[in-house]
Amino acid sequence: MSNEENGLPEVLVTDRRAGDRRGSDRRQQNTPVEIERRKGSERRHQGERRRQVDPTTCERDYTDEEIIFMKSMDQYKRDNRRPFPTWSEVLEVLHALGYRKVAEATALPGLSPSTTRGVPPKG
Repeated sequence: MSNEENGLPEVLVTDRRAGDRRGSDRRQQNTPVEIERRKGSERRHQGERRRQVDPTTCERDYTDEEIIFMKSMDQYKRDNRRPFPTWSEVLEVLHALGYRKVAEATALPGLSPSTTRGVPPKG
């Protein structure tokens, strides 16, 4: 049996994008909504804050110093196209912000008192 005998054309073209579906695209409809969430200065302000904050700790209120550091790191990563900076680069950013070591090392938060910052245990 040939295609002509079946009533089918020589070449069968199937285009899923064509047909009735294209005319009923819901994105093209102007449907009213109860609350417009895409407008307003409140949304813009919240979005900027969210971009600067790690989502795992977004419940926390950051100090001004922490926000300045996070924004500085973000700017460094964007300017230098470094999504994962090395610790040396983090230290460079801290130095650029004006931080310097002015005191002896103390115990790290959350660790035993005998462990100090960057100082190996004596012995």
